[in-house]
Amino acid sequence: MLDFKSIETFLWVVKLGTFRGAAQRLNTTQPAISQRIAQLEREMGVKLLHRDHRVASPTPSGRELMVYAEKLIGLRAEMMTAVGDRSAMRGVLRLGVAETIVHTWLPQLVKSVNAIYPNLSLEIEVDITPNLSAQLLAQEIELAFVVGPLSMSGVHNRLLCNHQLNFLASPSLGLGGKRLTVHDLAKFPMITFLRKTKPYEAVRAVFDRPDLPPIRLHASASLATLIHMTVEGLGVAVIPASIVQSEIADGRLQLLETDFQLQPVTFTASWLASPDAVAVERVADLAQQIAQGSVAVDATAAARH
Repeated sequence: MLDFKSIETFLWVVKLGTFRGAAQRLNTTQPAISQRIAQLEREMGVKLLHRDHRVASPTPSGRELMVYAEKLIGLRAEMMTAVGDRSAMRGVLRLGVAETIVHTWLPQLVKSVNAIYPNLSLEIEVDITPNLSAQLLAQEIELAFVVGPLSMSGVHNRLLCNHQLNFLASPSLGLGGKRLTVHDLAKFPMITFLRKTKPYEAVRAVFDRPDLPPIRLHASASLATLIHMTVEGLGVAVIPASIVQSEIADGRLQLLETDFQLQPVTFTASWLASPDAVAVERVADLAQQIAQGSVAVDATAAARH
């Protein structure tokens, strides 16, 4: 007799192309995946998968079954959304997060998930947007909070918040209390996130000009490293002020006034379309509510400082 577990297993083997990938996605072992597929093929009476060079691809019968598998899994997800108890949602959600989010409203989201979905666990990967985007496409994570939107086939995006990029420096550099120009700032090394990130690109776009000194740019994926270098007076940081409110409040960093402004960075919740994406969409909805409320609080705090 067919069961949802075998059908779901087949769906993920086809989507990910390997038994290993399906085992990781379903939190089980490769032998268990093989057993489920063998059982499904016996019950259907046809071969469903080609297994060549460790890559699994559907046979003609498998492609036909895939259409029904997506419908069945989608209907199950729709039923759980309409009828099921939210606390019954269980399993592991692999979440990729840009570090700006980690240092603003992510703790509040985790507390809310614990309260609303007590049987849902989060595995959190912190990295820069290009790396998290690659992990999302490889289905190594299910949900990503990244600089977006991601314009890739099959990716859904939900706006979370905007964070303004600011110039910050140690008081030891003597840059506070004056309106600074590009030429004023170009005298100092710039400190920001790694190459291929929006802050890095923004800095290069502003300072990589023939009428300015050669740009000196210190980049790191670690926010703690960026903050430490800036506090030590090693350069001017280009990061959102919202993630260093405590350093501004205690006087270790100053928010600099400039005669120009960088574009804000937009963050989105991004995930791949899938028939069983109920948990992903619910967490994305919750993140949107918390992020947009958090930005309003951050703006008020920044105004006070």
